[in-house]
Parts: sequence; C-alpha cells; structure tokens
Amino acid sequence: MGGAEVGNSAGSSEQDAPWPRPAYSWYVVGILTVAYTVSFVDRQIVSLLVEPIRRDLQISDTEISLLQGFAFAVFYTIMGLPIARFADRHSRRAIVAGGIFFWSLMTAACGLAHNFWQLFAARVGVGVGEAALSPPAYSIIADYFPPDRLSRAISFYSMGIYIGAGLAFVVGGAVIQLVESAGVTTLPILGEVYSWQVTFITVAAPGLLVVALMATVREPIRRGLLPKSGSPQTARSSPSVGEVIAFTRRSRKVLLSHYMGHAFLALIGYANFAWIPTFMIRNHGWSATQVGFVFGMLILVFGTTGVFTGGWWADRLRARGHVDANMRVSMYAALIMLPTLIAAPLVPSPVLAMALVAPGIFLLSMPFGIAPAALQVITPNQMRAQISALYLFVANIIGLGLGPTVVALITDYVFGYDLAVRYSLAIMGGTIAPLAAISLAFGLKHYRAGLDAAKSWT
Repeated sequence: MGGAEVGNSAGSSEQDAPWPRPAYSWYVVGILTVAYTVSFVDRQIVSLLVEPIRRDLQISDTEISLLQGFAFAVFYTIMGLPIARFADRHSRRAIVAGGIFFWSLMTAACGLAHNFWQLFAARVGVGVGEAALSPPAYSIIADYFPPDRLSRAISFYSMGIYIGAGLAFVVGGAVIQLVESAGVTTLPILGEVYSWQVTFITVAAPGLLVVALMATVREPIRRGLLPKSGSPQTARSSPSVGEVIAFTRRSRKVLLSHYMGHAFLALIGYANFAWIPTFMIRNHGWSATQVGFVFGMLILVFGTTGVFTGGWWADRLRARGHVDANMRVSMYAALIMLPTLIAAPLVPSPVLAMALVAPGIFLLSMPFGIAPAALQVITPNQMRAQISALYLFVANIIGLGLGPTVVALITDYVFGYDLAVRYSLAIMGGTIAPLAAISLAFGLKHYRAGLDAAKSWT
C-alpha cells in the first residue's frame, strides 16, 4: 500500500499532521498482534516436542537445550540491533513483513531437518527472522497513537506474547499425545517425515498469511524527529551510531533502571514458563497434556488481560498527573506479585497452586506492554527501534538466558533432588521480584527527567 513517509523527508509540517483515524490505527495494531502471536507459537513449539525430537534424532538433553535457548536467543538478540538501526532509516513495514516471511520459512525448515546441526541452523534462522518484528513494530505503533493512548496500544500488541505462548501450551499438550502415538507420515515431495516434523511445517503456514496482511499496513509519518543542527524546522535524516551511543550515555540512568527492572521481571516469566509445568508433573502428579491445557488457558486468559490492564492503568495514572506512570505500574506489579510467586509452588493442593499461579501471570504480564511504551516517549523517532532492540537484548539475555537456568541450578546444587523444584521457584520469585521493584523505583525520577528532555524535540 502507498503512503510511506519515512524520516528522511519528514518536516515539521508532516509531524504536525493529524493523527491517523483510530479505527485504522487499531487495525494496524491488530495485524501486528497477530504477527507477534504467530512468532511466539513458532518460538515455543520446540519445547513441547523435546521427547520425540530426542528420540528420532538421537540427541542429548544438552543439544536439546541449545535448540531451545542458545540457537534462538543469542542470534535473536544480536541481530535485533543492526536490524533495528536499518528500521530507523527505512520502511519499518517492509522490514516486519520480510522478517515474518523469513522466520516462517525457517520454522518450516525445522520440519525438514534430519540431524542436530540442520535443526540448529533452522532455529538460528527463526531467531534472526523474529528479531525483525518488535523494534520496528513499537516504532510504527508510536507513530499511529498519541502519547496518551500509546500504552494501551503497545500493551494490546504485547498480548501476542501470551496468546502465542498460551496456544503453544494448549495445542502442544494435544500434540504431545499425537506425536507419541503416531509413526512416520508420508507427504508429497518430502516423502516420509516424523510427526514432530509435520508439526513444524504446519505451524509455519499462518505466518505466510500474515505477510499478505502486512500489505494492507501503511508506513506512518515519523513523529518526534531530531531536528537538523541549526534548523529546528527541518527533521534530520538519521543519527549516526555515535549519536545513538551518546544518547544512551546521557540517558544511562533511566535506561539502566528500565532495562534491568524489566529484565528481572522477564527472568521470572521465563523461569515460570519453563518450570511450572515440570513442577505440576513432579510435585502434583499431573500429566503433560493436563498441565499443558490448564497452564496454557491461564496464560491465554490472565496473560492477555494483565498486559492490557497494565496499559489501561498506566494511562489512567498519567491522566491523573503521574507522568512516570509506565515505570510506576511496573514497580507496583513487581511488589504485588511477590506473595503469589512465593506461595504458589509451596501450597499442598494442585488446584490452589494453579489458583495462585493465575494472579501471578496477570501481574507478571502487566509491565510487558508499558515497558516498550515507556521507551518510545523518551527516545527520538530515529532511534526508537535501536533503543527498543537494546531493551530486548538485555531482557532476553537475562530473562531467556538465565531464567530457566537459575531455577535448575538451585534445584541441582542447593537442594540436590528433583522434587525441590517447588522451593527453587519460590526462592527465585521471592528474590528477583524485589530486585525488579528496587531497580524500577530508582528510575522514576530519571524517567521524569527523560520526559522533560524529550520536550525539546517533540
């Protein structure tokens, strides 16, 4: 579709233009949310196919862990930075569409793998493709919504995390039964393939439909551009790498507190995603199918409502004069979730445990729409994707890289027996949530200073 107006030519008259119609703006958010949902299904599905993959490829637990974490996370975080810089200079819509197409092909390629290294390479490709989604998407949304409605919009987009993860668990629970009972399937051209390979190929297909939907998304006018030196009425094309580094140095206090606070919350989230199902199986005797359905439904319901409630709450607080509302709501959520994180794994009843997990998911999901929204309003337009990519880099290195491992290390080396996973979860949550709250509290005054500084270029 036409109408691409990127920062290279945007002047003050364009930046002062009326905001797009709300109906179309929400349509764009809807398309991006579908893309985010698909990305999380493709990302999470491998963790639900561990046993059949190990059996058919004859690989070890260590190799499986590399497929789940390192192959995806490292290249996802590293590639996010150069892709984001490209997005700050060129069409964000095209970059998102290209990323969806590439990761969908790589997900299908996972289903064509016949050994560990082929599957490893395909998972790297999935990570590289998904790195092209969120930083440009955040920037696009920030140019479709004024600041007083931005938190809700990005929170809606972030619901894709929980819709995708929930669907992966719910559908994956059923898939586990299927792949355990099914043998080899014969497909046209491909010949004989295992059921887990069919699963990868199947979940890749929706991504190609989303690529077609991206053709209906218009590239918005870039707003909040840095002016050219000596010419405040004319927008600069794109800052240099040195200028981006200089901005991060000037904003280091707010960025560090924001990044670390939300990275600690991501650590709790990834740890719970990884170990709550195992905890329910080991300590309460549930089957993988049972826990997949129940836990997946809790994520779908409470994760999606929580992330949207976080955006609504932040907008309400901002309307009442709390300009630091995005950071403040994340801090509140970190404090309120603490009792549920400790109690859920320790109670004797499996029903009560799941009942306590539900509000934990709700509170834990609140910050993950307002966290990127907070960055958009203190960052010049031509740097938004890059600063967002740096946030995702820190959050994923700490959250995805350390979250599951922290719980495992406590279980193996502090307690030394499998059933102690319940204590490991309680210790992890009880320790990390206060650290998140402290980091976010430290950043409140610096965030307000960042908002004041932003007035010079908005």
